[in-house]
Amino acid sequence: IGLGKKVLIANVMATTADQAFSIPVNSLGTYECWVGALAYTFQIYFDFSGYSDMAIGLAKMFGFRLPENFNNPYTSQSITEFWRRWHMTLGNWMKNYLYIPLGGNKVNSKSRLYFNLWLVFILSGFWHGASWTFIFWGIYYGFWLVLERMFLLNYLKKIHLFSCIITFLIVVVGWVFFRSDSIGNAFAFVSHMFSHTESAINHVFIGEKVKTIFAISLLFSFFTLLPYGQKIQKFIYGQENKSLIAHFSIVVLCLVIFTLSLASITSSNFNPFIYFRF
Repeated sequence: IGLGKKVLIANVMATTADQAFSIPVNSLGTYECWVGALAYTFQIYFDFSGYSDMAIGLAKMFGFRLPENFNNPYTSQSITEFWRRWHMTLGNWMKNYLYIPLGGNKVNSKSRLYFNLWLVFILSGFWHGASWTFIFWGIYYGFWLVLERMFLLNYLKKIHLFSCIITFLIVVVGWVFFRSDSIGNAFAFVSHMFSHTESAINHVFIGEKVKTIFAISLLFSFFTLLPYGQKIQKFIYGQENKSLIAHFSIVVLCLVIFTLSLASITSSNFNPFIYFRF
């Protein structure tokens, strides 16, 4: 399953994102900017969660149980919840070794609490690389977390599904800063996303295959919002009380995914590893 996420989804999204972010921003229209931002949003999720799944699976083959690293992060209804679901092992490390030693929630003033949150995320941005885009990315998330602690979280809890959409949009914008080569390009890219800008190019990187993988990415990112989706996930990943037919079905599914992944790997020399950058 992890290999399928990486090869069948993330690699296709990577091609699209790389093309969008390599073109001068002034040549991109609103449509291309959204395609590029969403492609990178899905690329980083399926690449990172894919190789996390592979690490967990390989460890199990040797008798070790590694903790889960992702828990459907794009279904989060707040930025606070998103960071409980995204890269959970790093989140736990930051909490135990940065946030709590700084005083965590048990501080005398709200200003100190906000300072703690902001500092942890600025350091998280710096951890990813010595670039202003990563520093700003940390500041950006610190801003939203402070805003949620101040008042925003109460409003998000009242609007349910809409809070999921708002949170996802905030995350998509955050990934633009994470992916861009410079702060200036990132701001220009986001500006084009939220203003009606005509394109100076053909939509050369948005073919039928890309549209299909976009649809699959959306499905696997959000299907657990529905109760039936949660049942499917539990059926595949749950270990307890599976019948022989259930085990056999999952083995067949995994063999199909594995075969398709091998076919994709052998027919393409494009297999980027996104975290080589960090």
